[in-house]
Amino acid sequence: MQSKQLTALIIDVLGAAKALDIINLDVRGMTDVTDYMIVASGTSTRHVRALADHVAERASMSGHKPIGIEGEEGGEWVLLDLQDVLVHVMLPRVREFYNLEKLWSLGPSVDLVATDR
Repeated sequence: MQSKQLTALIIDVLGAAKALDIINLDVRGMTDVTDYMIVASGTSTRHVRALADHVAERASMSGHKPIGIEGEEGGEWVLLDLQDVLVHVMLPRVREFYNLEKLWSLGPSVDLVATDR
């Protein structure tokens, strides 16, 4: 599965699990670390952890076991490293504070996938 297909799978999983404000950032021209960053919000720490768990499970089932998962203990910001795709799932206040979309959108393209459901 290529990074674009993996990105589509992750976005579908997040959408089905009621993630909010899903954003797909194409960072291929900005870093060699990853191809895409997906940023999404959860409604509570429990929801953030559940979203990250769903993504990790589905990615593993498709042959992309996460290299690392950080932040599950606190649940305010969970980062999943799927090598070609980094997934950030955050509480809205944490997301607003760090504003990753603005930081990484200075490059090629930002694709707004979904809004509040």
